[in-house]
Order: sequence, then structure tokens, then C-alpha cells
Amino acid sequence: MRFVDEVKIHVRAGDGGNGCVSFRREKYVPRGGPDGGDGGKGGDVVLKATRAKQTLLDFHFQHHFQAGRGDHGRGKQQTGKSGEDCTLVVPVGTQVRDAESGKLLGDLTQEDDCLVVAGGGRGGKGNMHFATSTRRAPRFAQEGKPGEERHITLELKLLADVGLIGLPNAGKSTLISQISAARPKIANYPFTTLVPNLGVVRLEHGESMVVADIPGLIEGAHLGAGLGHKFLRHIERTSTLIHIIDVSTCETGTENILENYHKLNDELGQFSTELLAKPQIVAFNKIDLVADRDALDELKGIFLQLEVQVHAISALTGEGTQKLIWETAKQLARVRNGEMERLSKSRKDTKNTENVS
Repeated sequence: MRFVDEVKIHVRAGDGGNGCVSFRREKYVPRGGPDGGDGGKGGDVVLKATRAKQTLLDFHFQHHFQAGRGDHGRGKQQTGKSGEDCTLVVPVGTQVRDAESGKLLGDLTQEDDCLVVAGGGRGGKGNMHFATSTRRAPRFAQEGKPGEERHITLELKLLADVGLIGLPNAGKSTLISQISAARPKIANYPFTTLVPNLGVVRLEHGESMVVADIPGLIEGAHLGAGLGHKFLRHIERTSTLIHIIDVSTCETGTENILENYHKLNDELGQFSTELLAKPQIVAFNKIDLVADRDALDELKGIFLQLEVQVHAISALTGEGTQKLIWETAKQLARVRNGEMERLSKSRKDTKNTENVS
């Protein structure tokens, strides 16, 4: 299935129906008077989030969507039927923006979240509403209002707890296939992963965490180089990052490894300062290719001087991956507890403010 994470579409709500001009004419009923009914409301264009979809592919080929218009009012005070809504199903994690102004219209982050992106036009009033003591027979009615029309941009940001980041061929896809049931493409050349992959990692006591494998970043990714600029937004919602570093060349020197570490963090900061502020766990990968473990210990010492805790793993053989999962789960729990404490404090502050008022 093709992965599409950004589309621009045109939506138009239904027009409201016109009010009716009608007069009651029945045998033996004198002074019938006006009885024109109201027009029906136009249908809305509604976005609805679901976890059953993982891509915006449905909107890649069809760009125009329109809701039904409301029926016109009729005699005998009959209101026209409302237009049918146009409901568009999008993946959970979709952000909706006005294409012209860039204004954020909504963020669908939960199952069954709904957002009206174009409101249907109001139905016009029939002539029965315009009768007065001095105007007994109004021969006019109100026209229906047109429905809203706009261009919107849908932008998908995957919802994951942990994001795997690293240079091309660092071993991200191998790791996610080792710790979850995800089966991404794995090969010995750069940019094997062309789309983000999600994997569910099972933890103790029936708990789990969702891990996102982000395509390899390179220098200049925040400016559009490589694939990083396109997919960096998919780690904006994550709580923790695992920075995977290929240390298979540490025996010949550590300068390039350290330089690449700083370059990738610089790309995160250039794209968003919030990404750089996220908790980050460093994983030295491909230790199965390191014969001299003294060189690996030397590299660990360099990172410890930078106050960076590292985990040595082999995504291919599985060595050290369980400890990495445990540490990630602990870090994720700390982040979640911190968020709960901030939320609780915010609610208390709001309650205290209301009491003072």
C-alpha cells in the first residue's frame, strides 16, 4: 500500500434550500393565509478519524468532495429535507489546515474524532414567517444560504510513543523487526526505508509501546535533503527518541561517529527545537561487527563525558536489545508520569482560579 501523508483537497458544503411561497386554499376554510415551509439545511463536510487507516491514499486521486444540498420548502408548512453530509474518513493523527491561510482547523488524535471543515448553508424561511397584522399575504420567501467552500490540507503525523532516528543504514529497520512484529524492507544500501514503519513492542503486564521507524536522516534534512524533511514531522508526537548509531567502524576511529551524532541532533534542532528537547536514548548498533571491544569502551567513555548514556546492541543478533527495551519503557513511564503531573497541576490551578473568581 502506498504511503501518502500530505494531500490538498477541495471541500464544498451543500447549499440551503429556498423557502416556499404558498397559500392555504381549502374548501370551507376562509382566510387560509400563507403556509410556505422552510428550506432544508445543506449537508456538512465532516472529517472522521479512525485507526483502521494508516495513510491518506484515498485522497491522492480524488480531490473534490461535496455534500448534498437541502431541498426547497413546500406548501402546508412542510420543511425541505436536509442535505446529506459528506463524511471523509482519515487516519488518527491527521492535522487539518486551511490551504490558503495555513491556519490549523483541527487535530484528530483520537478514534472517532470528528471535525466539520465546511458547514452547510442555512435553509431559507418560507413566507409563513413573514405574515404580520398589516401584511397578511406576503408573496416572498427567503433564499437558502450557500454552503462553505474551501481548500484544505491534510497532514498525517503518526502517533507513536518512541521514534527511531539515525543515519541511513544505521540499523533502524533491523531493530524494529527484532523487537516487534513489523517487517520493513531491509537491505545493505542507503534509504532502504522509504516510508515510516510502525511496530508494537510488548512489555510486561500486558502493556505495550508503539515504535516508529523513521527513514534515514542526512545533513540538510531540515531543508529537504534526502527523505528527512518529509518524515521528520512523524516524530513530533513521540515521547522518547532512540538515536541509533552505527559503531561498526569504531576500531578505525571515533571522530566520524561523534561528528555524525552531533550532525543529526543539529538537524533535529533546525527542524524543531521541541524535537531536540525530547528525551533521547543512544544505542550503539552493530556491535557484532566490532572485534576489539576496547575501542567500543573508549567510544562509550567519550559519550559519558558528554553526559549521554548509551546502550550497546546488535539489532541483527538481538544482543542488548532487551535492556534497551526496558530502559525505553522506564523513560516512557517517566515522561507519561510527568505529563500527568503537569495536567493535574494545570487542573488545580484552573480550579483555584475559578474559586477566587
